[in-house]
Amino acid sequence: MPREVRERQMIDAAVRVFARCGYSAASMDEIAELAGASKPLIYLYLHSKEDLFGTCIRREAEALLGAVRSAVEPHAPADRRLWDGLRAFFAHTAAHPEGWAVLSCRARTHGEPFDRVVAELREEIVEVVVRLIEEAAEDAVGAAAGRVPLNGREVTGLAHALVGAAESLAGWANGPAGAVPSAKETAETLMNVAWVGLQNLVSGRRWEGTSEAGVVSSG
Repeated sequence: MPREVRERQMIDAAVRVFARCGYSAASMDEIAELAGASKPLIYLYLHSKEDLFGTCIRREAEALLGAVRSAVEPHAPADRRLWDGLRAFFAHTAAHPEGWAVLSCRARTHGEPFDRVVAELREEIVEVVVRLIEEAAEDAVGAAAGRVPLNGREVTGLAHALVGAAESLAGWANGPAGAVPSAKETAETLMNVAWVGLQNLVSGRRWEGTSEAGVVSSG
């Protein structure tokens, strides 16, 4: 069997064990048995448990980011690009729940250097969303009078909020409780909040705080 095929089997098995048990409780014996390989061969190919865990994190991160990027058509309207990116994110996490568990929970609980890899993945996704929000806002401002440009700090904050919401929704959608929503349903939930909110912002309709009389808004 070619080495790359055997390594993929080992990594697949490791993702399943790490997702279920976490890094500390994961057994190399169990990973070897699940992969149909000897433990010495896993050490020969992937060196150590820590190296194996890092390989799992990097592979799953690259796969998720690749799925999101490949789904976004560069010349499509901004709302369509955001929609396609969200659908791809939720479809990938639903199709690879063990990989998402390793990324979203297990890497962070184990700590450095693995949480840094996840943080870098998150920043790359945030950068994609920042560009989408910037382009959507520019399109809206250019299309009609009275539209309000968004400043850079606001755009970055919105992107972080959107990515954080997507991560939380993916955890909920892949959880054991209740009926599991489809990737389309989950993406629609977030799109209805994000896109409608963005349209309100560029239209000048903003929440401004509260008073004794109640909520005060403009627009």
